[in-house]
Amino acid sequence: MPLTSHHDPDAPEVLDRREGPYGEVVLRRHGPLLQIIANGCFLMDTSDGRSERRLIDAAADALAASGGRSAPHLLVGGLGVGFSLVHAAADPRWGRIAVVEREPAIIDWHRTGPLAALSADALADPRAEIVEADLVEYVNETSDTYDALCLDIDNGPGWTVTEGNDGLYAPSGLAGCARLLRPGGVLAVWSAQPSPEFEETLRNAGFQQVRTEEIPVARGVPDVVHIGVGPG
Repeated sequence: MPLTSHHDPDAPEVLDRREGPYGEVVLRRHGPLLQIIANGCFLMDTSDGRSERRLIDAAADALAASGGRSAPHLLVGGLGVGFSLVHAAADPRWGRIAVVEREPAIIDWHRTGPLAALSADALADPRAEIVEADLVEYVNETSDTYDALCLDIDNGPGWTVTEGNDGLYAPSGLAGCARLLRPGGVLAVWSAQPSPEFEETLRNAGFQQVRTEEIPVARGVPDVVHIGVGPG
């Protein structure tokens, strides 16, 4: 009797699979959700976005609390499924909105692929631009400066997607972030879990008003945003 294959309607459907500069990246559809998988590790999906939006708002609120500034420039580390970019572009307070993304596949999925349905309006915003670069290298090499830097490229300072990202959360990496920030600018870092150690590293790197804001999730430990105000 011949074997027949039955497609499981509940199984994720692979929409695209690429070998990128940092390994394999996959875009899947699972029911109504789109998911990004990197080297077999689940990165994110389109289910919620609450904490990614809060990352942007926390930076805006911290800037406003320190006196505010006109059309502040925002740098977002990581494009992902686009929640942070879309939320920033919906806020008229921001001036330039630059998103640094190192995976060409993810950029393609937003420009011409399945994720365009989420981000097309934001990408059409004249304030917005995508910079294809590794964030660690960009931080060290760019001469641009920003009022706010929102990082969402890992699962948190202690749970990095690739080993090379570790340095970003170390004193040398945070010194680079501080160099990018205009005086009194804000650094906000998304994390899947709180990290008192990272708070201490932020303070030791010269950041002030360091705090951690929790964002409740449906189950498990809350997501958090670590926030610090740069020197000056």
